[in-house]
Amino acid sequence: MVLNSLELMEYLPHRYPFLLVDRITDFEEGKSIVGVKNVTINEPFFQGHFPGHPIMPGVLILEAMAQVGGVFAQLSKDVKKDEVPYFVGINKARFRKPVLPGDVLRLELNLLKLRRGIYSFTGKAFVEDKLVAEAELKATFAPK
Repeated sequence: MVLNSLELMEYLPHRYPFLLVDRITDFEEGKSIVGVKNVTINEPFFQGHFPGHPIMPGVLILEAMAQVGGVFAQLSKDVKKDEVPYFVGINKARFRKPVLPGDVLRLELNLLKLRRGIYSFTGKAFVEDKLVAEAELKATFAPK
């Protein structure tokens, strides 16, 4: 399954400048999902993080992972169309290498468990074949 950025907006409530996923390249129901974020110098966060030395903030890498997880839940049809995702936990977050303008961020999430409406994922972010960040993420959905 492949979703482009326009199709993603059917599954996520996020919009510019906070939509941090450009496409979904792989989805295995009940197991995993892979998304891509093309990081450009035009990202608004680079104006202040950091002038003359632009680095994508780690918290936004985690948010991009979470958005991919939100698409996973929507594609699994466990979530209603009028529900929005909420982060409920982040554990074991590690940042290995900086993400720079021009990088293509590949976000791989694997479902650990789904219990009482709470999704638990392991997430890894790569640039090329290098691990740049990883975390365990938990999210749920609630009506708008």
